[in-house]
Amino acid sequence: MDRNLTKYLFIALGPLVAICMWTFTELDPSNPKVSHMAGIALWMSIWWFTEAVGLAVTALVPFLVMPLLGLADTKSVAQQYTDSIIFLFIGGFMLAFAIEKWNLHKRIAIKILSVVGTRPHNILLGVMLSSYLISNWISNTATTMMLFGAVLALISETDEFIHNSKSKNHFAAAILLGLAFSATIGGMATPVGTPPNMYFFKAYKEAFPSLNDLTFLKWATIGFPLSAVFLICTFLVLRFYFLRNKVIITNLDKNHFKRHYGTLGRFSYEEKWIASIFIACMLLWFTRADLPFETFTFRGWNHIFSNPKLVDDATVAIAAALLLFLIPSKQNKGEALLEWEDAKKIRYDIILMFGSGFALAYGFDVSGLSEWLAHCLAALKGIPLFFIILGICLIVTLISEFASNIASIQLAIPVMVALQKDLDLPPLLLMIPATFAASLGFMLPVATAANTIVFGTKRIDIKDMFRVGIVLDVIGIILITVFCFLILG
Repeated sequence: MDRNLTKYLFIALGPLVAICMWTFTELDPSNPKVSHMAGIALWMSIWWFTEAVGLAVTALVPFLVMPLLGLADTKSVAQQYTDSIIFLFIGGFMLAFAIEKWNLHKRIAIKILSVVGTRPHNILLGVMLSSYLISNWISNTATTMMLFGAVLALISETDEFIHNSKSKNHFAAAILLGLAFSATIGGMATPVGTPPNMYFFKAYKEAFPSLNDLTFLKWATIGFPLSAVFLICTFLVLRFYFLRNKVIITNLDKNHFKRHYGTLGRFSYEEKWIASIFIACMLLWFTRADLPFETFTFRGWNHIFSNPKLVDDATVAIAAALLLFLIPSKQNKGEALLEWEDAKKIRYDIILMFGSGFALAYGFDVSGLSEWLAHCLAALKGIPLFFIILGICLIVTLISEFASNIASIQLAIPVMVALQKDLDLPPLLLMIPATFAASLGFMLPVATAANTIVFGTKRIDIKDMFRVGIVLDVIGIILITVFCFLILG
């Protein structure tokens, strides 16, 4: 079939499926908005999976259709496209541009390569371990932003030794997805690793104030082994799918990068400034909020403000970006470390994709679709415990592929509290699996901010992300079910 004809068939298929959903399906007879939002989600999914139109074009669908269907007013939908995390993205990328401009990313990448070696799977493992360990303590978005520039440079450094263009793309996709997925998995290990975990801790203590069975150590007892096994599985899946007999690095001896690092010379004035801002950014991200440990709580620096909740990771990223525009350069007289011309490289299509993810999450919430999906869990009453946990993980994972992970857990926790009363089970047995499952989201670029960031490089085919992602979602659901059943059951 002619490619153009196929393209236009898929373009027509998206809205056609949505119209059928709106016309012939009643997911909730008392609330037609549930079916309306489901139709929008299906429309966007078809366009995303088939790439019938640009991904940024698909991102405009909620803005146009949600007000037309009466799901939300235009102003409310538009606000979703300017969520604070988008400014974390903008500030982080400006920092990455400065790192790239003064070649600090090359220095970092070559140092990593000189340590992990030159075999493709070793490089993948090195990137994944770095991302995983950092994201134990800060959000997956901040972790991905921190390592993004160095990982791109690492890919660039090895590209010249991979002579097949298809192999280059496979290698780049493996490394970039490894970065994003490891950042998401690392957040599962500790209560402070990702916002859903912190939200769950707060919600649990409010719902069950008389229970004292939830501690940092209790979470880590499940979180660390679960996330470590999941990381290994993810590495094996990425290696099998992208690197198995597909990527061969030739004419590269093991000491090449050690010698190359020696030729870079001493840190320049600009590199020192940017490295200092980068490290300060990392430390501020690590220490912004309270860190609850077993016997004490580390008090975050956000408490110096009258309302600590008004400051988040995006504040740090934009502060770092502003500094880059203000500190003068020695090499380029009359210029700062970063000029606006340098910042024009920001991918506004990716910003739109970010926004569409938040708009989808907002639509799921205001339409009642998320609540409808969550209440499907009521059907679990009376079945064996293992399958109750499995069902919880399935439903919450489905929600988290379209809604943000924090939105997913905010919707799931009240349902878990109600379900716990009906089933008369220990609340942790239902709520911890739901919290872990809220962090799953590997199939779509909009499932997590980390996915969106790496997808924006245009080195990843959406079909590859979907195929690998659905395997990892299934593995994650099984691992969470088994670990929680064995440890908490």
